[in-house]
Amino acid sequence: MNLVVKTSPSNTAPKLTYDVLIENQEDGTFKATLLGLPDCQALGNTETAAIETLIQSLQSRLETAKIITVEIPATEVVENPWLKFAGMHKDNPLFDEVIAYIEEERNALDSKMEETHAKFINEIDKELEKMGVNNADEIMKIFYLTQRNQAVNTNDTENNL
Repeated sequence: MNLVVKTSPSNTAPKLTYDVLIENQEDGTFKATLLGLPDCQALGNTETAAIETLIQSLQSRLETAKIITVEIPATEVVENPWLKFAGMHKDNPLFDEVIAYIEEERNALDSKMEETHAKFINEIDKELEKMGVNNADEIMKIFYLTQRNQAVNTNDTENNL
């Protein structure tokens, strides 16, 4: 495994930027937390005081430590498991037939669903007409279906007890 460590020369101090979370405390003070280093926190009577204390704490911590950048290369390229199936039937003379059959079946199912949907909408329209509601819009139909389903569910629950 190749490990690359990047460090700066010790005579130059790179300018570092950090994200800091400032929180109001119940006692009226402020807590500053260095994001990414949750154990690096500071309290202060003002936001500025909390931040200054946090900076001092981090600087003293960095006197005995250093920040480095580590690049770790991927050890293995993981191939998509579906790729081994891609194109496996490209030379099969029956492939176009199979695709046509699938398309026919899909179209038949779509037609059946459209027919069932149209019948269902007609049933709802008839039920609403019996109730004296003519020319119901989609929202009215949805509301009616919701109420009807709640009634059916309630009856089912009562009958199962």
